[in-house]
Amino acid sequence: MPRSSVPPHDPHAPPLGALLRQYSAGSALACEPVEQGLLNRGYRLCTTRGRYFLKHHFDPETADPAAIARQHRATQRLADLGVPVAPPLPGRDGRTVAVVGGRAYALHPWVEGRHRHGGQLTAGQCARLGALLGIVHASLERVMPPRARARASDPATPHPPAPDPAASDPAASHPPAPDARAESADPADTFTLIDDLLGRVRRHRPADSFDELARHRLLERRALLEQHADRRPPRGGSVGWVHGDFHPFNLLYKGDAPAAIVDWDRLGLRPRAEEAVRAAAIFFVRPAGTLDLPRVRAYARAYRRTAGATPSQLAAAVHRVWWERLNDFWMLRWHYERGDTRADPQFPAASALAVWWTREYDTVCEAFAE
Repeated sequence: MPRSSVPPHDPHAPPLGALLRQYSAGSALACEPVEQGLLNRGYRLCTTRGRYFLKHHFDPETADPAAIARQHRATQRLADLGVPVAPPLPGRDGRTVAVVGGRAYALHPWVEGRHRHGGQLTAGQCARLGALLGIVHASLERVMPPRARARASDPATPHPPAPDPAASDPAASHPPAPDARAESADPADTFTLIDDLLGRVRRHRPADSFDELARHRLLERRALLEQHADRRPPRGGSVGWVHGDFHPFNLLYKGDAPAAIVDWDRLGLRPRAEEAVRAAAIFFVRPAGTLDLPRVRAYARAYRRTAGATPSQLAAAVHRVWWERLNDFWMLRWHYERGDTRADPQFPAASALAVWWTREYDTVCEAFAE
């Protein structure tokens, strides 16, 4: 008899029998965890009918079945427009979210591909990446609810919104996330957080090289914030629908071409240009904590062209994301508050980037806005 390869004692193992009875996907042959997600759990599922990606929506902030269903409808509409996505498969009852034992799951077709960091892309491929994100933003404006879009209208966008096929979808009109135009970080709060983290670093035993680097970066960041506290940006700029988590592990390539944008859990209303800058700071960061600015330029030009964004919007977004990075310590909070070390490998480059970005601020702005 075929058996799943997920260990039966694993408390998070998906209930394959109950799940597959809700789909016309055959019987399980193998189910292997995919290790790259930080928020949710994914599995490569092989059945008598084919290969699938099984997603367990585990993170409490994104596991509401109604919100997941809204994401699913959005990705299906994006697919209808030709955007490379992997919409979920419907169950026998037509629903795309399966709730078993209080846990939410979705079954997607398996997309064969690989992740590519920005350093692996040619200049032309960097431009294609920027154009892709611009197309995503423009397409989301077409398929998401008009009332929410009106609340998030961008007066600088040169093209009026297209007719909305989701207008009659009541579940699609959930209110936007409350932080769509959030206040920027208050340095007073950041100083308090730095002091708390420094205390945690001092108390950690046995002390190790990560503690040493964390202490160095915390002291360094405090000095930078004291120097630049008067540069706190105002509330965020114009907003629109965004993917919310656009980075290399959420984009699959097949050959040289993007095959699928995945993990739409953070779909919501946010400043669009900030997502473009934030994504570039992940795709194009080098191991030493600098940005590959020639690649950033190619990416940003293509993004501005396809999204209809202006240089001034990108420059303002650069300032806000720089400030966000200067005040953000989520990797250290995961490490010291949660005991979760999965993000530790990213910390050296990410923490160095904030310092380099501060020193090269004008050059970075020019790369995004020229």
